[in-house]
Amino acid sequence: MTGVARLRRLWERARLRRPGGDRGMSTAEYAMGTLAAVALAAVLYKVVTSGAVSAQLQSLVERALSAPF
Repeated sequence: MTGVARLRRLWERARLRRPGGDRGMSTAEYAMGTLAAVALAAVLYKVVTSGAVSAQLQSLVERALSAPF
């Protein structure tokens, strides 16, 4: 057996032993992940800028700034 044939056989054996050939996300998975992150950011932005939450955050900041040292 030649060296090339031996290497090819070793490569095939190593490739068959690997659990699952995919080792990362494809472009479509990146796109869906990015879309989900943007949607979550939009929802969080809407919640934080709503009237009730904004008033609570402003109250919290005012109390923190007026606290005695």
